[in-house]
Order: sequence, then structure tokens, then C-alpha cells
Amino acid sequence: MTKEYSNGEITILWKPELCIHSGNCVRLLPHVYHPKEHPWVSPQNASTAELIHQINHCPSGALSYRERE
Repeated sequence: MTKEYSNGEITILWKPELCIHSGNCVRLLPHVYHPKEHPWVSPQNASTAELIHQINHCPSGALSYRERE
């Protein structure tokens, strides 16, 4: 089941079944990703460019994004 988190410009799509818990997301944007909190993603805490850069470094493909339509 895909979870969605939006900052108003993009929507982060997280597919937990693909996640290998590499920790890249938390290391690159610790002010956005908080694994022990619910919701665990706070996209408003980074710029859209920062979010896209981090998502593009997700090794499992569990994180992707959709631009605002």
C-alpha cells in the first residue's frame, strides 16, 4: 500500500513493501524523515529541490514523487 505525503508542490510516494531501510532518507534529510513518528515524513521541512534530490538517491525505489498536477 502506497503512502502519500505532500508539501503542496510534490507528493512523496512511499511503498513500504519495497523499503530496504538503508537510512539514506534519514541521513540526507533528518529534519524530514522521522522513522519513529507518525506520520514519519514531514515534507514541509525541506525545499522541493532537496526532497527530489533525496528521493533520487533512494536505493530501493521505495520513495518516489509526483509533481503537482
